[in-house]
Amino acid sequence: MQRTNGTTLTPVSCILKGVPGLEDKHIWISLPFCSMYIVAMAGNCGLLYLIRYEESLHRPMYFFLAMLSFTDVVMCTSTVPNTLGIFWFNLKEIDFNACLTQMFFIHTFTGMESGVLMLMALDCYVAICYPLRYATILTNSIIANAGFITFMRGVILIIPFTFLTKRLPFCRGNVIPHTYCDHMSVAKISCGNVKINAVYGLMVALLIGGFDILCITVSYTMILRAVVKLSSADARQKAFGTCTSHICAIVFSYTPAFFSFFAHRFGSHKVPHSLHIIVANIYLLLPPTMNPIVYGVKTKQIRDCVIRLFSGSKDTKSHGI
Repeated sequence: MQRTNGTTLTPVSCILKGVPGLEDKHIWISLPFCSMYIVAMAGNCGLLYLIRYEESLHRPMYFFLAMLSFTDVVMCTSTVPNTLGIFWFNLKEIDFNACLTQMFFIHTFTGMESGVLMLMALDCYVAICYPLRYATILTNSIIANAGFITFMRGVILIIPFTFLTKRLPFCRGNVIPHTYCDHMSVAKISCGNVKINAVYGLMVALLIGGFDILCITVSYTMILRAVVKLSSADARQKAFGTCTSHICAIVFSYTPAFFSFFAHRFGSHKVPHSLHIIVANIYLLLPPTMNPIVYGVKTKQIRDCVIRLFSGSKDTKSHGI
């Protein structure tokens, strides 16, 4: 431990315990984690490559998808290699400043994930409700600015986490019962008052998650109203098909997030801690793993690009979705 002043202790490093109570099963737990990480990296990097080099994918929907893929790569890479190091090689020690950096990246890019899903909901709304003005509303500059603002929102709101955590005295030890440095998991090993951390964490969750869910709900309410008014059954089916992949991405992202959020705050005595840790890891791994699969399967244009890529065809003409 390193004393920083007369009353406050800051650890030089922390020990990440992994999944408490399941230490003897770390190898088995690591297998699905490693498999999901490989799929996530291959799928998202493949999507980024396709969107970068296929002219037919140079459209707003795919630019937002590229943002989502990049966010997924950073989000899971912030945790999984370190987690696998714990499971395979018992590399549990992490520098305290590195721990704070990992905390910053995890929470910033989970917030970015939520924000991009919100932007994609707005994209679906514009595509269905204002199809003739779609290209003029969602210009490249608007898309770039929306992505930048979403990223900066996360950075500005998450930076205080690091300062609020670093100010705490850590006189009870430095063992974190987790596989990565989550904000409240680190704060709870402190012997100081973490009420400010808890309140600010809840406020950030409401500002980011609450706002994004509200926008997604409003967007899909307007979309549903517009689709119901369509006279053609084929038009209604095509409109719903446009949103299917995005709805799947929302389910994969928010379901484990809600479970982890409510279990952490209201079910800590009812939900086994080991289950909470596993779900917290799935929360960071499931969306990056499933998003490229869902979009690859459900989006005809991406499927066509993959087929052309592997068949060696140079044709880059636009295809329908």
